[in-house]
Amino acid sequence: MDEVLVELARTVVGVSTRAAGQLGGVSLVQLRALTVLHERPDAPLADLAQGVGGSVSTTSRLVDRLVAAGLVDRRPSPTSRRSVSLRLTPAGEDVLARYDRLRLAELRAALGELPAGRRDAVLAAIGEFTAAAGAVRPGARPAVVPDDGRDEGGESACFLHRVCPVCGRVADEEPPTVCAGCGAELEGA
Repeated sequence: MDEVLVELARTVVGVSTRAAGQLGGVSLVQLRALTVLHERPDAPLADLAQGVGGSVSTTSRLVDRLVAAGLVDRRPSPTSRRSVSLRLTPAGEDVLARYDRLRLAELRAALGELPAGRRDAVLAAIGEFTAAAGAVRPGARPAVVPDDGRDEGGESACFLHRVCPVCGRVADEEPPTVCAGCGAELEGA
């Protein structure tokens, strides 16, 4: 069972990584932030930090980059003078929609590889699984990482250069290397 769950996780990361790579210039962490803001328009910074599973200070720097890229709008909160409200811009909505279309295309292609008589059952099982996974995480939000004041630099997804673009497996060593899952070559930076 564990092997199947790990392969599922690797597959989903691979699909997301490949889709993000086709967008150019937008990281997976930034795409997660856009997703959270799409689900919670006018979210305060603390809510976004909770949604992406990062500290408030790290998320604040992430928001700075998203605002500079024109993907997020930051304005004073209508409910609190000490808070800001974050919302996707039309450009942010467009990037997120393109990301979803790219992921859906790959997932639909994979579903199309299944025998036609099994597709509905697989989709039903996936629906039940995702609902159960959401129930495991109250409010379907990742845990907040405490802010210890250290700036470790980069984004929390700094391992992404080690994700195989073919199968989604994370390489055991730094590129250049060969993926242990599918044999694809991972190039160095």
